[in-house]
Amino acid sequence: MDNSLPPTLRVDRLVVQFRQLIAVNHVTFELHGGQFLGLLGPNGAGKTTLMRAICGLQPVRSGDVYLHGQPLSESTVGLLRHLGFTPDTPPVYEQMTVRQFLRFIGRQYQLPADEVDDRIAFWLDKLWLTEKADARIKGLSRGMRQRIGIARTMLPNPDLVVLDEPAAGLDPAGRAQFRQLLADLRNQGKALIVSSHVLSDLAEHCTHVGLMNGGRMLRFEPVAKFLGDVAASVEGDGRCEYRATLAGSTTDVMRLAHGIAGVHGVSIDGETLTFSAGRQPAEAAAVLRELIAAGIKIASFAPRPANLEEAYLRASDGRPLD
Repeated sequence: MDNSLPPTLRVDRLVVQFRQLIAVNHVTFELHGGQFLGLLGPNGAGKTTLMRAICGLQPVRSGDVYLHGQPLSESTVGLLRHLGFTPDTPPVYEQMTVRQFLRFIGRQYQLPADEVDDRIAFWLDKLWLTEKADARIKGLSRGMRQRIGIARTMLPNPDLVVLDEPAAGLDPAGRAQFRQLLADLRNQGKALIVSSHVLSDLAEHCTHVGLMNGGRMLRFEPVAKFLGDVAASVEGDGRCEYRATLAGSTTDVMRLAHGIAGVHGVSIDGETLTFSAGRQPAEAAAVLRELIAAGIKIASFAPRPANLEEAYLRASDGRPLD
């Protein structure tokens, strides 16, 4: 990622208002190529309205959107070919087959005729649609339509990809494949904005978190900082949570662990022992020595990995995602 270049996307003091409701309230942020923004927030936070405004589909009261340093406006509508948007319910022509629909989209983008079929074949394969290429869209499931919507978005090879609940309707295997697709797009240098209530779809690959509520962007920062700040605010006493995998009998483990100085909040689930203790390496090493000395057989021991869903709930005071 070359931060000396203009950002792929810059949003500057964007405001969207519906009568008395300010749905997007002076939102400002920027994304460079290779950055992946996970957009989080409860129902009515303004996420979908923000994404539509960025893509030129929602009139704004004030503020600006820049793509590659150029403002998006009626006079720069050609920039829109560098931007792809998939809404939560992608529009399709149901009487067409998948291939016919994608060819139609290719013509609207005026893609070179000798490239269209190759691009379609690539995205059909990438989105696991090849076997459905000649099926009418009318008879396909919501998950299949979601994939068609993403293929339609990617056909012109946009630099900015905006996806609103893109995994809706996908089964677990489909979501795993979709997460790999997001990683591939990020590695290609595309900037991504993805809103999803399934945070596991975002946690592995997003580089930044945007937390919205009431139309405001409450936090916009690298995901590591978001997780670290939230953990520090909860664990201000200098402790963190650890997980130990047990290698032997779990009999008396709870009692033995409770008896070790500095160990708190002990629980056990199957072969996993969870507790909190000092976060410094020397403190963790001392606790591990005491656990082993107490006769607890431990196969592995590590701090509990940061969890995006828990961090979101803590940062948003428990407000549910949509």
